[in-house]
Amino acid sequence: MAAAGDGPWLDDAAGRLVRPFTVSDGRTRPTVALDLMSQLMVTGATPLGYLGPEHTQALDLCRAPVPVAEVAAHLKLPVAVTKVLLADLVDCGALTTKPPAFHHNPTDRALLEAVLDGLRRQL
Repeated sequence: MAAAGDGPWLDDAAGRLVRPFTVSDGRTRPTVALDLMSQLMVTGATPLGYLGPEHTQALDLCRAPVPVAEVAAHLKLPVAVTKVLLADLVDCGALTTKPPAFHHNPTDRALLEAVLDGLRRQL
């Protein structure tokens, strides 16, 4: 088992010791519309009030534009929980968000072919 000061309460055998939805205080719906590819970036504003360690980690990850899916992967949290945390930071002005570049045409053939080619290279 990990020591008390090690990481975000992880146990090598059991995994996370804190249930993911306790991180978001049981909330499952973000107050801001975010999809997996929404881009986030810090604004430089200091958030007021309590920030959990996951909020702080998310801010560190968003120093350069980053999509929601990548933040969730780095935090090792479900996307639903990550969206709630990110929405908290958008609401307090610490993060700004913009829709993905293909927002108006998510089925752009060139984009889908590029994704397929990338997946084939991975296999």
